[in-house]
Amino acid sequence: MRKLAAVFALMAAPALATEMTIEVEGYANGTITIDLLEDVAPGHVARLKEIADAGRYDGVAFHRVIEGFMAQTGDVQFGNTTKDYDGRRAGTGSSGLPDLKQEFSDINFDRGVVGMARKGNSVDTANSQFFVMFAEGGFLNGQYTVIGSVTEGMDVVDQIKRGHPRSGAIEGKPDVMKKVTVTE
Repeated sequence: MRKLAAVFALMAAPALATEMTIEVEGYANGTITIDLLEDVAPGHVARLKEIADAGRYDGVAFHRVIEGFMAQTGDVQFGNTTKDYDGRRAGTGSSGLPDLKQEFSDINFDRGVVGMARKGNSVDTANSQFFVMFAEGGFLNGQYTVIGSVTEGMDVVDQIKRGHPRSGAIEGKPDVMKKVTVTE
């Protein structure tokens, strides 16, 4: 009975609504809108908001893009194309803030789902980087923190410049998050 009361209380509570807007520039041009799931991954969503509010995502490249899998971005340390961008180092940096503890959920990694990247197999190492799924990736379920899903602009995601078929490394000029905002 208590469990049922808790479910009704959650249903009656106002829905949290945090939205990330990414203006993309490069091979792909347009806007991606993401519904951030602060009720599912509050620590991760707060981190994205903090970085976006400081303008640190602006100019950051999509540095790892694999056809049929995902597009990764968010390396504010080595991925900023307005500074000394080096595609060989992009993806190895962080925000300078402490790594985050995982916030796994039962949400599936379907097309348009956004998850936090991490360092290798270490689950508590997500920091600033995130990825958007091009297609379903069930092998990621329960292994990475889901932070949101694309609500508009999946056509823009689909146009992001692809990298090497295996590594996802981008040759030449990458697509960029020109401007990133998070609103509640």
